[in-house]
Amino acid sequence: MGTLNRILLLAVFTSLFTCLMAQNPVTLQTAFVKSYEAEQAGNYTAAGNELKAVYKADNYVMNIRLGWLCYLAKQYTESITYYDKAIALKPYAIEARFGCVKPLSALESWDKVKANYVEILKIDPQNTVANYWLGVIYFNHKDYANAIKLFEKTVNLYPLDYDSVIMLAWSKLNSSKPADAKVLFNQALILRPNDSSALSGLKLIR
Repeated sequence: MGTLNRILLLAVFTSLFTCLMAQNPVTLQTAFVKSYEAEQAGNYTAAGNELKAVYKADNYVMNIRLGWLCYLAKQYTESITYYDKAIALKPYAIEARFGCVKPLSALESWDKVKANYVEILKIDPQNTVANYWLGVIYFNHKDYANAIKLFEKTVNLYPLDYDSVIMLAWSKLNSSKPADAKVLFNQALILRPNDSSALSGLKLIR
């Protein structure tokens, strides 16, 4: 009789576990729907609380979503924590790293911003967004040699991208390569006629 009771009890627990597992996707979906609605209403804290109520640390999507919502709520340190958890769960996914750049930039943690771009480029060397913004960081630090390498990648991939062309032009000019810079400034003027930055650069060459 004891064995039969244990079998019945196990069957009840198995049934209950199966039922709970079946409900989980619906519970999560409902939480995300409410979270999206709160975000659209501009209530970022409430949007985050909807997910925190059903939070699971091993859920990549939940962590990256909470990272975004905390960033919108200007809770930058908490945002970074969630993004870091997402990165740990899926280290080869670059979206969480891009997301983490936002709160890091808000805190002006430029070394960590740079580190994130470097990691992204290890995974995706041709990523134009990471190449461009890492190039901007090098440019701002007057490391024009490394800036040129990165901007050249983006220009080779997207020759009509004004932002990359103009940054490469200035990098070349600051590297004492006026002939190259002149070609690029003129290219920038084709992409954006009467552009003040390109015209200013050409004046320095003439």
